[in-house]
Amino acid sequence: MKSYCNQQIHLRQLPNAMSNSESSLTLEPIAFIESDFKEKFATPRQPGLVTEANARVILQAPYNQADAVAGLEEFSHIWLIFGFHATAEQGWKPKVRPPRLGGNAKLGVFATRSTFRPNPLGLSLVSLQRVSTEQGVCLHIKGADLIQGTPVYDIKPYLPWVESQPHAASGFAAQPQTLDLPVVFSAPAQAYIHTKPQLRSLIEQVLQHDPRPAYQKQDTRLYGCLLQDENVQWQVLADHILVTDISPA
Repeated sequence: MKSYCNQQIHLRQLPNAMSNSESSLTLEPIAFIESDFKEKFATPRQPGLVTEANARVILQAPYNQADAVAGLEEFSHIWLIFGFHATAEQGWKPKVRPPRLGGNAKLGVFATRSTFRPNPLGLSLVSLQRVSTEQGVCLHIKGADLIQGTPVYDIKPYLPWVESQPHAASGFAAQPQTLDLPVVFSAPAQAYIHTKPQLRSLIEQVLQHDPRPAYQKQDTRLYGCLLQDENVQWQVLADHILVTDISPA
C-alpha cells in the first residue's frame, strides 16, 4: 500500500457574536485516493460523469479499522469531502472563469465549483462498490472525479430521500456538456486495447465529456492524457473523436 504525505488544512474561524477571539481548526486526512486519473487534465469536472472511472479510498491509521466503517456497505453512494491539494497553494479568487462559459465570463467563486476557494475543500458523490477490511480499510468506488493522491477529510453516507432534489435549479450549469461524437480507435490503438475492455470504456467516456480547455473547442490539435497506466493521444475531428495512439506510461 502506498504512503502519502500528511496534507493538513488549517481553517481560521472568524469572531462570532459570542466571542471576540479567533480560533483555528486543523483538518488532517483520514484517507487518500488511488485513482485511474493521475493528473488534473482529462479528470472529469464533476463526479458521476465517467461511471467507468475506478478509485480506491485508502483509510489511514488510526481510522483504518473495521469498526469505523461498520454498516457503510449498506449504502450504494457516499459523499467524500476532500482537498484540492494540486491547486491549494494558488490561493482563492473572488471571481473565477467557469470552463462551461468558454473561459471568458466570470462568476463569483461561491456560484461555481472552482478549485480556487478560500478553504480548498471539495465535495463528491460517488458510487460505493465494495468495502474491504482484510488489510486495513479500503473503499472501492466508481464515478470519482479525483486524481491520484487526493486527501479525503470525511466520508458520509448519501441519503436520497432527503438529498435528492430532481427539480432544483442549476443556474448556468443546467445542461450536461458532452460531445455527441463517436470515439474511433486507430489500428494501433485498437490492437493495444483489444484485451482491455474496461480501459476502452473509460477512454470513451472521458473523451465524450471533452476535457479540452474551453477556448480550444474548435481546435483539432493532438491532445494527450494519462489514464490508469496508459498514455492516450487523441484529436477531435468534424464527425468523430480519433484515438490515435495508446502506450504504457
